[in-house]
Amino acid sequence: MKILSWCFLRVAGLFSSGSCRMDHFGLSHILLEPDKYNPDTLDLLVDEEAREYWLNTCEKLTEKYVNFALLNNEDPTVEIRALKFKTCYIEALKEIRINPLAHGQLTIRLLLDINETCLRSQGFFDLWKQQKKCENEGALATFGARLAEIDALPDDRQRWIELTRGVLAGNMFDWGAQAVTSILDSGLYEALEKIQKRPWLYDGLDKWLDKLEKTVHHCAAVFVDNSGVDIVLGILPFVRALLLRGTGVILCANEWPALNDVTNVELEEVLQGASLICPVLAAALSTGDLVVRSSGQRGPCLDLRTISLGLCTEMKVRGVDLIILEGMGRALHTNLNARLAVDSLKIAVVKNTWLAQRLGGPLFSVIFIYEEKTAKT
Repeated sequence: MKILSWCFLRVAGLFSSGSCRMDHFGLSHILLEPDKYNPDTLDLLVDEEAREYWLNTCEKLTEKYVNFALLNNEDPTVEIRALKFKTCYIEALKEIRINPLAHGQLTIRLLLDINETCLRSQGFFDLWKQQKKCENEGALATFGARLAEIDALPDDRQRWIELTRGVLAGNMFDWGAQAVTSILDSGLYEALEKIQKRPWLYDGLDKWLDKLEKTVHHCAAVFVDNSGVDIVLGILPFVRALLLRGTGVILCANEWPALNDVTNVELEEVLQGASLICPVLAAALSTGDLVVRSSGQRGPCLDLRTISLGLCTEMKVRGVDLIILEGMGRALHTNLNARLAVDSLKIAVVKNTWLAQRLGGPLFSVIFIYEEKTAKT
């Protein structure tokens, strides 16, 4: 059998089986109607314009991955492995063009997952590992100063506005988005200048701020995105503010590496470093009010039906009443329309011009959706 056919069959096999899905088991405390949950925002089987755009975009991105692999790996086999990855992924995309129903579904999530599978098939299990480590260390160096800036603001409302802006600016640091290439070597403050000015495309900030004045959530599950500025200078100050209000926090990170997304193991290390700088985080870690858990995910998107059983159970035991989904993969490509059983925040910056225009806004439009728990009928 030709290597290309074998590679594609291996990819297809991973995505045709539903054996690892929990489906409706144990999800009633997370999803309002588990049997009606569909994580994907766009159906590329139905939307031909979107299908053509994303297939072309994914094919063009292969060069980015190949170039990054060649720059950051001294292994003498890297060149041939990178070429095999490229061939494997392009072959998979060609097969989808011929038969869009090849996997029974066709979504952005699937295309991104196939990309990761092709990378792993050639030994690229964590292409951005060293980059993530450097970015985490760099962000931690300015973590204390960022907290001091926020604490110096005159009142809670202004602090929460700045904390939210920090999460949005941090989310710009995404190695999977070509539109932000120019700021990846910059810092938080440059990113703060790039994000959309209010009113945002989806602007639920005032509703969220009003909720904070009336309610203290018991426990929040935060599904995080990127390493570096995103997790350290965006998410952790936000988490610290929740902890100071008396809200417990479960930080949910990928089980497997994907792009520059932080994994649960890496996040544990980041938190250890952050706790040496921030006594609030240190205390919460010691009491168990702040924990890191694997989300069970292998790619940059989020299917809540496939979160790990342990996390699903813990969310119920801890009484999670707030779910925060951060980033395009978790809050835009997936779960934008998901109806959750508890209060939720969906936060992302749209770092793709085509998608921003499709949603009716400019590049770097802001998605900040706060939805209160809907009573079950």
